[in-house]
Amino acid sequence: LGGPDPLDYVSMYRNLGNPALNVPEHWHYVTFGLSDLYGDNRVHEFTGTDGPSGFGFELTFRLKRETGESAPPTWPAELMQGLARYVFQSENTFCSGDHVSWHSPLDNSESRIQHMLLTEDPQMQPVQTPFGVVTFLQIVGVCTEELHAAQQWNGQGILELLRTVPVAGGPWLITDMRRGETIFEIDPHLQQERVDKGIETDGSNLSGVSAKCAWDDLSRPPEDDEDSRSICIGTQPRRLSGKDTEQIRETLRRGLEINSKPVLPPINAQRQNGLNLDRAPSRKDSLESESSAAIIPHELIRTRQLESVHLKFNQESGALIPLCLRGRLLHGRHFTYKSITGDTAITFVSTGVEGAFATEEHPYAAHGPWLQILLTEEFVERMLEDLEDLNSPEEFKLPKEYSWPEKKLKVSILPDAVFDNPLH
Repeated sequence: LGGPDPLDYVSMYRNLGNPALNVPEHWHYVTFGLSDLYGDNRVHEFTGTDGPSGFGFELTFRLKRETGESAPPTWPAELMQGLARYVFQSENTFCSGDHVSWHSPLDNSESRIQHMLLTEDPQMQPVQTPFGVVTFLQIVGVCTEELHAAQQWNGQGILELLRTVPVAGGPWLITDMRRGETIFEIDPHLQQERVDKGIETDGSNLSGVSAKCAWDDLSRPPEDDEDSRSICIGTQPRRLSGKDTEQIRETLRRGLEINSKPVLPPINAQRQNGLNLDRAPSRKDSLESESSAAIIPHELIRTRQLESVHLKFNQESGALIPLCLRGRLLHGRHFTYKSITGDTAITFVSTGVEGAFATEEHPYAAHGPWLQILLTEEFVERMLEDLEDLNSPEEFKLPKEYSWPEKKLKVSILPDAVFDNPLH
């Protein structure tokens, strides 16, 4: 009907649980509208019955029912509308194992449950509809420490641990907003024996994040306005091409996907077919501007080798750099930061990643506003030592700068306001 909310409605059910499986009574929420409900091209392009319906999924949430509660709280519906708004605006779809860093109690209380993991709903199997396939992704509320463990290791591993702790979710991963302890406080052995061991063995399966970030090409003087000049805050960025956009989106979509291969497809790779990649052709690309005709064609943007670069991150994004280096690059993988305030993207690659346009001979390379940085294992180890204080945010004072002159690389950690108001 053209209202402001992206979802048509949210159904709320009283679920009696399963006493035999130690599943408590709870409220079960299900969204309607991320998938195609009508098949008339008003909201989602109808692409046939075999592909995904709309975005291909709906969200669910299970909230523990408090004693004496006769009606379900409505705040989960607001939360789901917020997540759906992000999906519609960015066209980044969710996958099982993904995480959402929310940084606020989900119910606006004093709760420690301030972030979310996503997994398959234990009761609702994928369904074939007249307008395509729909899967059901369940939101699971988690504490900050559990989110960080998911980032450092992988979401699926933390979800499995939550299933083994009844008060932290149990087999159906029911969120209890009154939970006052993390799974690591409830069972201290979980951190050392499961998570730390998993990080050491597997590395991190987090292959990309949406972030507040930017980069400058220090190879050129600022007054050089030649067309190949790189992107920096405050300048009009060149637009990412459709192929570049799809490749970066795929890195972000894969998120915490288990056993992701350490391969960046070639920059001219054709779009892959798949549930999450089959985007409706009429849906506007979220990285395009209103002046989309001004986008430089993919073939006309040449890959540029840069001599010196300056990377800029806000504190939250900067805190993930050690994870990127230790959990990804030292395991022969890649990691992508995609700017949430513009078209910029930064991908770190190791020497084991195939298909990158950054090479050992030219470790800094850009394709439009997409920068790739190749780091050798030796340099990664050195950076980890120099960036040690990123792990102690309470002692951090902004702005903070790190520099490796012989590598011609500079990293700055800046206040959020710099990214929110680039012209300042």
